[in-house]
Amino acid sequence: MGRLQDKVAIITGAGQGIGLAYAQRFLDEGAKVVVAEINEERAAAGMKTLVGKGDALLVQTDISDEASAQACIDKTVEAFGTVDILVNNAGIVRDKTLLKMDESDFDSVVAVHMKGTFNCTRHAAEVMKEKGYGRIVNITSSAGLRGNFGQTNYGAAKAGIMGMTFVWSMELGRYGITVNAVAPAGATRMTAALYERSGKEPPPEENPALNAPLVAFLASEDAAHVNGQILGRTEYAYTLFQHPKQIAWMWKDGGWTGAEVAEKFDATLGQHLQTVGMVMPKSMEK
Repeated sequence: MGRLQDKVAIITGAGQGIGLAYAQRFLDEGAKVVVAEINEERAAAGMKTLVGKGDALLVQTDISDEASAQACIDKTVEAFGTVDILVNNAGIVRDKTLLKMDESDFDSVVAVHMKGTFNCTRHAAEVMKEKGYGRIVNITSSAGLRGNFGQTNYGAAKAGIMGMTFVWSMELGRYGITVNAVAPAGATRMTAALYERSGKEPPPEENPALNAPLVAFLASEDAAHVNGQILGRTEYAYTLFQHPKQIAWMWKDGGWTGAEVAEKFDATLGQHLQTVGMVMPKSMEK
């Protein structure tokens, strides 16, 4: 008996890469898996690798479209009777620096990552609420948690997913539904160009399958006590991110003038920013 025995899981973007690794792991753990994938070629290739591993169903889905996302949930319920687990994994990249990025680059990435996560969760949560049980695992990224050069669109979407995770964990927790997020790591289609330019092969610690045990745990009954958390993977370590919170204060009765803020900032808030590497020390400024 696997940790996910007979649970019904939808995994978006599971045709290849990290999503496919999740699907393989879930099947190994006894789950019934719906592969929600927009690309027909990737979906077919991914399903071939899942043959014989367990009960897997392909649903061709455009998660950025609300009706398509709802249809995916409906087809899952029709095929397997319910939805126990949703892994919001699907994503694309359109990397450009801000001054080279156009509106379509921004909108397309936000539509898949952030709106797609909303669309799928909105309808899956209805099913989970009725049964009083559910596990939702959102996929975020360090690009949204810490920033990454050339990824305004991707970082914004992934930061948005972090925010939705916090809100949904509060709203859905009372129905027995946990909502967590994971920032995975791995060599995939989205990172292939980086290795091609370097001429190097991905190191073993970039194996996408290394993310799957953590996500499978969060999707299980064993993780009922884990809710509203942001986790990740760095090489062979699983990590827990600190929630954004106030770490320093500068106080003045009655409020501040602009000149007073400029005078006191470096000696109060500024020194904490330098400690965590968020601003450049004045000695390094040009």
